[in-house]
Amino acid sequence: MFVIGIAGGTGSGKTTFTDAIVEKFGENVTVIHHDNYYNVNDHLTYEERCKVNYDHPDSFETDLMIEHIKKLRAGEAVEEPDYDYTVHNRDKEKSITLKPSKILIVDGILIFENKELCENMDLKIFVDTDADVRLGRRILRDINERGRSIESVLTQYETTVKPMHEKFVEPSKKNADIVILEGGKNKAAIDLISGYIREYIRENE
Repeated sequence: MFVIGIAGGTGSGKTTFTDAIVEKFGENVTVIHHDNYYNVNDHLTYEERCKVNYDHPDSFETDLMIEHIKKLRAGEAVEEPDYDYTVHNRDKEKSITLKPSKILIVDGILIFENKELCENMDLKIFVDTDADVRLGRRILRDINERGRSIESVLTQYETTVKPMHEKFVEPSKKNADIVILEGGKNKAAIDLISGYIREYIRENE
């Protein structure tokens, strides 16, 4: 299994880039999302969960994600948690079955911040996009997909997202092997990485 990490700030285009790779290679690719490994916060009320700093590395159960990546590399299927953004907690009734494949994509804002997580990746790609563009995308996503108000999105951005990006995400860029501008809109980069993956699959058939 060849493991590719795709990181970058909120709204940078990581998911669009990942989707473009999945579209090209289908069942040869498994995707694991760091966002689904937010800590279980059953001990907190909804109001308290709303105030958690979800942009800090400590808000993730990264050790569990690393364990799952190692199992996938060893040929074992795993049950990825299913995080529900509308209640700020994991879904207790559902999980996502991930099966081993030739390519594993690890997706997340803070995945290059964790040394052990980086050590489990063969290729690390950082998607770099202008902050204004990223904020606009986040506003649209959180309102349309996560039932948020524009006021709550902007408040969260100013109080946690932007400061944590500057403290953790941007510095982690130095751990990347490749920096790509504009994510899923960068067709040349998608074609370049796709060629690399295609060659790897061909050599390991």
